[in-house]
Amino acid sequence: MSDNSDIIIFDTTMRDGEQSPGASMTHNEKLALGELLEAMGVHVIEAGFPAASQGDFEAVSEIARRSKTATICGLARSTPGDIERCAAAVRHAAKPRIHTFISTSPVHMKHKLKMGANAVLEAVGRSVAQARNLVPDVEWSPEDATRTEFDFLCKCIDAAITSGATTINIPDTVGYSHPEEYGNLIRSLREAIPDSDKVIWSTHCHNDLGLAVANSIAGVQAGARQVECTINGLGERAGNAALEEVVMAFNVRRDGLPFQTGIDTTRLSTASHMVSRITGFPVQFNKAIVGKNAFAHESGIHQDGMLKNAETYEIMKPEDVGVSKTSLVMGKHSGRHAFRDKLESLGYELDQEALNEAFKRFKDLADKKKHVFDDDLIALVDDQLSAVGERISFESLRVVAGSQGPQTADIVLVVDGERQEVVREGNGPVDAVFNAIKAIVPHGGKLDLFQVHAVTGGTDAQAEVSVRLKGEGIMAMGRSSDPDTLVASAKAYIHALNKLEARRLKRMAA
Repeated sequence: MSDNSDIIIFDTTMRDGEQSPGASMTHNEKLALGELLEAMGVHVIEAGFPAASQGDFEAVSEIARRSKTATICGLARSTPGDIERCAAAVRHAAKPRIHTFISTSPVHMKHKLKMGANAVLEAVGRSVAQARNLVPDVEWSPEDATRTEFDFLCKCIDAAITSGATTINIPDTVGYSHPEEYGNLIRSLREAIPDSDKVIWSTHCHNDLGLAVANSIAGVQAGARQVECTINGLGERAGNAALEEVVMAFNVRRDGLPFQTGIDTTRLSTASHMVSRITGFPVQFNKAIVGKNAFAHESGIHQDGMLKNAETYEIMKPEDVGVSKTSLVMGKHSGRHAFRDKLESLGYELDQEALNEAFKRFKDLADKKKHVFDDDLIALVDDQLSAVGERISFESLRVVAGSQGPQTADIVLVVDGERQEVVREGNGPVDAVFNAIKAIVPHGGKLDLFQVHAVTGGTDAQAEVSVRLKGEGIMAMGRSSDPDTLVASAKAYIHALNKLEARRLKRMAA
């Protein structure tokens, strides 16, 4: 970054984001997300925690091999083994980085590390020096920095800089700080520490009090030039600073925030949909920038203003973030070429086989619905992409329901290539469907969430169902859509079950 107003965007969706319960990603999903992030112009991609598992190591390594312009970063604790493993994973990147950390707050040192201040200080210097001997770009973080004693924090940062750190990140690990306090902390550290001008200062803010984006911006105003964030604000507990919100805040408010990120904002909506599909985490309707209602207007006063001049109620254009203004252009008479162009305008680039399958599904949907909206197409393609590579797949479902009972479900699944059919009863049609799936694929997961909403308006709208399964300390989200609510429910349950099984095997391997 050459200009003092340039902000480095550090995306940690595949590392901190994946730590969110139930948000695990497969190897291929990480590769696809990595390619999109680089195409967006993300400067640093934290691709994973290489020492955590063989799967994480392989994903970071492959993303590093494929990278062309972005810095590929791996996370490592302050132990020699972690740092060596991380270096091995990122070594193929054109721009490799090791991000190492250790806790510095009294509560973390006492209860988590069980280490004294001198031992932590020694670990800082040793770990950073080891990392710097392996790669030229080293980031260091004092975990729980905002609850660390200021003088000790200064000593640790000074040791990290002296040992070769090139970026100093100040994490608000538990989302405890507020903007004025966090900005003052960055400013005070830069003033108190010798050679502070020789490193890039970074923010990493969690959203426990809903202040992650505000704190990140305050940090930038105080001199930080890197912002660590995630797509959709994904992350542990209440999540992280949302990349799309940080980027658009700088884009829209250049008058008071004279900073630039260089991010291709027209890909923000695509990235949001991809992360939502991969993790199974729905994006809340009123989510800033990428939520379904972000550019929707229902109030008569608002609608009147919009018809006269869009600037009356919109501070940015939908197209700026990749949201199409057109919502009703596809129907059963639409051709393959128009369908492909429409998908591309929505941010999807499918190979010929996937395009053919999506077009077939679109035609089936168009026969059932009078109008096919953009949201219908997004749900359709997301549903198709979610099923790629899963060992359990849906084939057919027939349900008997009504007030007389009993409610029964006759379902056909393909498990590891073998077609299996079973009929089961339940306390209602959804319960019968889930009982039937469990009869074919026995598992210890318990239903933790079942949520249904309509993708668009009307009685012929597609139902989008979200399911969360929990078992053996593992959580997995699944999501699917279909004009038939029960079919969508079955597919969502199967999607969650596939992810639950994949996470269980990943844990066993680790």
